[in-house]
Amino acid sequence: MLRNLLYILFLLISISLAHAQETGRKIDYENDRQYRDEERYPGALVMSKVNNQVHFIHQGIEVWCNNAVFYESDNFFKAYGEVRMKQGDTVSMNSDYAEYNGNTQFAFASGKVKMERPQTTLETDTLFFDRIKQEAYYRSGGKVTDTASVLTSTIGRYFFEEDKYTFLSNVKITNPDYIVNSDHIDFYSESGHAYLYGPSTIEGEESTVYCERGFYDTRGDTGYFVKNSKIDYDNRTVLGDSLFFDRNKSFASATNNIQVIDTANDSKVTGHYAEVFREKDSVIITKWPVAASLQNQDSLFIHSDTLLVTGKPENRILRGFYDVRMYKTDMSGKSDSIFVNQRDGITKLININPGENSPTSVKRNPVLWSGFNQMTGDTIQIISNKETEQLDSLKVYNNAFLINKDSIDGYNQIKGQILIGLFEENELYKVDIDKNTETLYYSRTENSDLIGISKTLSSRIEVYFKEREIEDVYYYQAVDGDLKPEEQVLKSNRTLQGFNWRGDERLEKKQDLFKGKEPPELVKIQGIPLPQQIENFFEEREDGDMLLNENSRLKPQDLKDKVQDSIPSVQPMIPEGVKVDPNSITPSEAKTNATKKEKDSLQTPKATLKIE
Repeated sequence: MLRNLLYILFLLISISLAHAQETGRKIDYENDRQYRDEERYPGALVMSKVNNQVHFIHQGIEVWCNNAVFYESDNFFKAYGEVRMKQGDTVSMNSDYAEYNGNTQFAFASGKVKMERPQTTLETDTLFFDRIKQEAYYRSGGKVTDTASVLTSTIGRYFFEEDKYTFLSNVKITNPDYIVNSDHIDFYSESGHAYLYGPSTIEGEESTVYCERGFYDTRGDTGYFVKNSKIDYDNRTVLGDSLFFDRNKSFASATNNIQVIDTANDSKVTGHYAEVFREKDSVIITKWPVAASLQNQDSLFIHSDTLLVTGKPENRILRGFYDVRMYKTDMSGKSDSIFVNQRDGITKLININPGENSPTSVKRNPVLWSGFNQMTGDTIQIISNKETEQLDSLKVYNNAFLINKDSIDGYNQIKGQILIGLFEENELYKVDIDKNTETLYYSRTENSDLIGISKTLSSRIEVYFKEREIEDVYYYQAVDGDLKPEEQVLKSNRTLQGFNWRGDERLEKKQDLFKGKEPPELVKIQGIPLPQQIENFFEEREDGDMLLNENSRLKPQDLKDKVQDSIPSVQPMIPEGVKVDPNSITPSEAKTNATKKEKDSLQTPKATLKIE
């Protein structure tokens, strides 16, 4: 007996709970006027506003409208005219028309739709709202106004829990300082962070960023870009495996496989790390940096530990520091540092720490090779003709030393205080050496037979070259000199003081710019995750409930993901059959006739009904 009573009690409690749960799913409502029209709206209540809008309440969502058609058994309504929808304190939406299915908690709004959140406002023509997923979706074009920008796209999806928008197709962010265009942007409203996917550009007044995957802080104006990323300035382009950009500081940095292209001066710097300061017109490049410029259809390459490019396009200055190496097909050189003035066509090789005699310090001294002719000194200056882009002349200041490797054996040597060389068709054809000059020269016959070795002192010497070999030497005001047979000149006396042949350092090909150096260890690039794969927005419920209702103005084919919307944008403001009746109550009449007995159901005062 007791067991039966317990069973009955349990059954009653279960039925009560089920009824309570079912009751919780039903839509509550308030209205000023209602009637039924079974011919037009079978099983539905037709409601309209008199003094107050029709009001629906369902599980945390409230809807107000001027007119409505409510299908009680289906828990579904259509709302017309000045529709307002509110979910909690964070979501509100206005539209001309809306539908809502209480069983699936799926809503549809159209006509001047405006959804407001604390950080953003969404405006579109047609919007779908899934309360179970807490997602909204449009495909007829939408505009989102953020605290800093305006975002537009053809397709958009909003995720309430993440406060995130996914914009697809013709995506555009408009800000007073820049415009972003992309195929796909994920935008987080609270932070203002935007993730860019596919071909994307960020175009400002003074720069344009391109990437195929990137991140941009729309409020902080900073960004990080990977995959085919580049920044274009007025006259400079920066490329790299990854780019960082700060608009506030006019700063950008590039990492791994970087290129800085100077479009104004037809030159390029490569390396694996670069920093660009646009307002200062300066770029610093490290990690195997190489500057390349075109000169008379031939490229000049300069490498050092660090390269610095400064100045406006019409007055670019290139500086290289430490272990400078220079290569051109007809010339190469090395030094401790280098200075290049592109406007004047002047290149200077310098040792910024002179005075030491250690082997390491000696290798820092400037050296220049033209064929087998080696020139050294405290400073070497090369001058190019800007019009012809050919080498014009060179100057060696202080401790000038010219060494020409003899065609058979030994070295021809000339030293003095100043050396001036002249070029013709990029070939060194004449050298003048002045002040306290000395020479050691291997004299040969036309058949290259050695006559003897001469040592001469003079005030000035002229040397003429042919095919990079010494052809003639002229002495001016010679004070001492002799020519001795080879056997009478000891090997220890076959070099002048300061002789230092560095031919083993000569660069014979472009790859020698890095000879003897370990490749830099590249930084591991921090990637940007791919967009999340999200399911179809129009997913039917597991229990098979339709998202909307058979009485919806939407057709089954409308509840499919499409590239664009096909639903007519113009919506009826009131349900069919509802019209203004001269006998119906207006707000002023309602107040006047408050004490009168109502004549029919269309003039019933405000009623509050709940469907149990």
